[in-house]
Amino acid sequence: MRELLPYPKEIIKHFKNPKNFGRIKNPDAIGEAGNLACGDVMRIYLKIRERDGKKIISDIKGEVFGCVVALANTSMLTTMVKGKSLEDALKIDKEELIKKLGGREKIPPIKIHCSILASDALHEAIYNYYKKNNLPIPKQLEIEHERIQKTIGEIEKRHKEYLELERGLLK
Repeated sequence: MRELLPYPKEIIKHFKNPKNFGRIKNPDAIGEAGNLACGDVMRIYLKIRERDGKKIISDIKGEVFGCVVALANTSMLTTMVKGKSLEDALKIDKEELIKKLGGREKIPPIKIHCSILASDALHEAIYNYYKKNNLPIPKQLEIEHERIQKTIGEIEKRHKEYLELERGLLK
């Protein structure tokens, strides 16, 4: 079997033995980031419980359509946030994921976007939970949601333009 280099050990570990993959039946929230047009898509499912007046992620699962690094990011993210409050989970960002998976110096630059997508999918799931339950949405989460949606729109627009151009060239 070909070695999965140049990836760090932590990426290989999560790729070969992913944690918390699949769907949650009747989730309290779902978040998705990425786009099939760009290649990687991550979906996060959450179960939320209240403990000591805080909303806690009691269960989290992920689905991924993507590469080795996309799978590893989703696996790592789910292990990092399970049991945390929504507020604490929102503090986990792409840089923390990158560091936990081996650091910028070891992850190929073209794969850094996988950490962004994993973080975005989590943020979208938490946004979905707040929205669904008519809870006040933290300002920073609202800003993140708008950025994520704008990015998805831009990718879809560029993909549509590319397809139209390609069809014109093939005529």
